[in-house]
Parts: sequence; C-alpha cells; structure tokens
Amino acid sequence: MKNLRRKVYMTAGYNTISLGTGRKEFHPKKPRPGLEHYIDEAGKGCLEQIGGGKNVDECVIGNFMAARFNKQANLPGFFPMIDPDLRFKPATSVEGACGSGGLALTSGIRSVLAETAEVVLSIGVEVQNTMKAIYGADVLAGAGWFQERKNGHAYYFPGQFSDRAGAYFEKYGREKTRQAFARWYKNAIDNARLCETAQEFHNNTEDLEELAMMEPNGKVFVDHLNVFDCSKVSDGASSIAILSEEGLQACGLTKDQAIEVVAWSQVEEDITKPPQDLTSLTTIRTAVALALDRAGITMAQIGTVETHDCFTVAGLLGVEAMGLAEPGEGADFILQGNTARDGVIPFNTTGGLIGWGHPTGATGVHQAVTIWEQLTGKAGKAQIEIKKDRPYGMSVNMGGDDKTIVVVIYKQAT
Repeated sequence: MKNLRRKVYMTAGYNTISLGTGRKEFHPKKPRPGLEHYIDEAGKGCLEQIGGGKNVDECVIGNFMAARFNKQANLPGFFPMIDPDLRFKPATSVEGACGSGGLALTSGIRSVLAETAEVVLSIGVEVQNTMKAIYGADVLAGAGWFQERKNGHAYYFPGQFSDRAGAYFEKYGREKTRQAFARWYKNAIDNARLCETAQEFHNNTEDLEELAMMEPNGKVFVDHLNVFDCSKVSDGASSIAILSEEGLQACGLTKDQAIEVVAWSQVEEDITKPPQDLTSLTTIRTAVALALDRAGITMAQIGTVETHDCFTVAGLLGVEAMGLAEPGEGADFILQGNTARDGVIPFNTTGGLIGWGHPTGATGVHQAVTIWEQLTGKAGKAQIEIKKDRPYGMSVNMGGDDKTIVVVIYKQAT
C-alpha cells in the first residue's frame, strides 16, 4: 500500500473556538453553546468554502462520548441540520476515544479511495464542559479498559500518564525531563497565542517555564505531573473536506487550495493489556514507521508535525517514538529548541492539545486543519516557513493510552 490507488486531497478546513477555562468567553456558571451549535458552525464553515452541501457525497463525524457528556447519540442525524442539501445523503459516526477525529479522516479517505464518494465532509466534535472534571474523568476512563477503572487514579488518564512520567524519571533522570516538560508547555502556549481559536489564546503569563516547573503534588492531583502538564477540558469542533481530483473540480477548487494525502496508517493495540514499557509509545512508533514506509520518505523530510500531546510526557515520548531522538534523549531534543516554531521540525504550531485545546472527538480533524493551513500558507500569525527540503506535514492522533493511532502524511497539492 505504498501508493494510493487514486489521489486524495483535503481542503476547506475550519475550527470553532476551543472553549474552556482560559478563554475569556468561558464561565462555568453561565449557559454555553451545546453540541448542535458546534456541529452546525464547523459544518457550515467548511461547506461555505466548497460550494455547499450539494457538492457533498458522504458525511462522517468523529465523537467520543456525546452519549454521556450530552445525552445525545445518533450524531449523523445532525448533518441535514447544517445544510438541507445534506438530507438523504449517507452519514456515519466513528469512535476511537481521543482518536475519533483521526478515524473521521481515515473514513473519508477510504470512501474516496473506494470511489463511493468524490467529496466527504468530515467533522470532529466534543462538548465535555457539561460536568465537573472529576466526574468527567470517569467518562473519559472509557478510553481505557473500564474493568480496570477501580484500580486507577481518581483522575484516570492523568494518573496513567503520571505513571509513564514516573517510570521515565526513574529510567532516564528527573531534572532534565521536568525541564523539557516545562519547555513543551511554553512552546504550546507561545503557539496558541498566535491562533485566535485556541483555548490558551488569552494566556498572558510572562514566565511560562517557571510556572510549568511547579512541583507535582500527589495529595491533590497526581504524583509526577502538574496541571500545566495536562491538556484542558475543551468544547469545540473542526471540519475539513476530503476529496478526489474530480471532487476538487466539482467544488470549483484548484490544487493550490488543497493538500494531498501522501500516506496514512491506522493501528490498534490490545486495550485489555497494560503497556509493555511505560517509557515508550510503541503503538505510535509502529504507526509512524508504517506511514513513513508507505510514503517512501523519512522524518528528515517532515516539515511540521501535529502530535497528540494530551500530556507533556506524551509529547516527549512521541518525539522518541517518531525516531527524532533515541530513548532517553527526547528531553535534550526538546531543550535544544528543535520542536519550537523556529526549530528544525516545528511541532503543534497552533498550540496542540495543551495550547489549542482538546475537544476529544475533534482533535484529529483539528490536526489536519492545522497542517492544511500551514502547507497552503493560510495559518495567519501562526504561519511557519515550510522549507523545500522538508515539504511534508504529519499528524499523529492517539486514542486511549497508546491504543488507537491514526497517522497521516500530507504535502502541498500540485
């Protein structure tokens, strides 16, 4: 599967605001937009760029836990609400925990490859500020094997990744690693300040690294991570169109407005088994290697990466899983400035999960939107230089604790 049987493109990306603590508009005691608002805004934002619902053949929506956070299921039924021309067209919902958005991308890619659609509207959405974080942690624990929930931390996934951080400290050292976590946080917020839809856009803290070096306190949170090491609870949606060459023409779009999907991979690990090595994201390592092999390129040709930094330790481990640093050397790679927006390989240029936000079902689609913006020069103040010897972008979306992984490699369409 090194060569796709036909060309697949993405264009017309759109992000709503990632709403939650940190945004000036957010107030926990005041009414906030609901699930249908985000679906409608994101859908219309994409359709306005491709000529409306009449040009769409299929729809797919990625979402994790609307049935529990919002008491709402059957999300495909919301597509005709966006545009009457989507009535009576096929639509599906996909779920893979925090990797649901990535699955919404691969579902659209598959439809275009199968020639069941020339244009697919792909949306990712989550509204999870409907309950307090401690209760939401119980819902989010469904991303892991729920039979193990009673043995986990009250803040389940922060506990899981705190364990990974603790194991990493023990194996490779704590001080430099904590410094790398703080640098990762600083980079995330610096990038988010350049993106108006980012949850941390309004963050005006001066010394971000000093703040992020706050000592973890297991008595009130988890043992090895502080709150700045964690992505926040977020509400939001992202959308993008996935098209064939014929689909681009039908929408009246030119290739310079699109990115091409060069390769992709989607792999699963056994959810019932704990990680074999807490200091390695082995499923991400497998998925990235597979996607690179299919694309026929190396990481040295990747110009920007959107990685799943639900926690700072996930960002560091992701760097190592991609082969950019040897095991135990990810901290050095980060502290040398390689992942900063002016570094060798800029990561998460609009803030990633820690800076832009993590509406769980939307994250994978948001990553694709960010890559589309960067490779087509539409990123505004967040724009980075895409160098000629590094023309590719890559997104890595993770569901659960390294269980469901979607990797997509893109380039500017020509």
